[in-house]
Amino acid sequence: MKNLFELLFGKPVSTINAIELNDRLKNGKRPVVIDVRQPDEYRTGHIAGAKLFPLNKLNSRMKELSQSREIVCVCASGNRSGSATRMLVKAGFNAVNMKGGMSSWRQANFPTKKGDAA
Repeated sequence: MKNLFELLFGKPVSTINAIELNDRLKNGKRPVVIDVRQPDEYRTGHIAGAKLFPLNKLNSRMKELSQSREIVCVCASGNRSGSATRMLVKAGFNAVNMKGGMSSWRQANFPTKKGDAA
């Protein structure tokens, strides 16, 4: 029998931290980074190369993502990206959540890019 936590919130999602993501972006197979914050949050600073997929639009935009590449979901603190990761995994994607979100990215002094998505 599933435990109560899993029944209420679903299975725990895989996570990586900001240092691990930074390493993956520099070396080898680059994951697709999707930022699930709102456009105004994204404009104030995002990970270079991150694609803007606001959480409320993720379901309708999933077809734009590849199931053959790892997807790393990012938000401000890791909560919305955790929800996005669960949605993607349930739909068959290889997705992980960056725990701590952009707060942890900035705390690690990694660079951010300002402005709109390309």
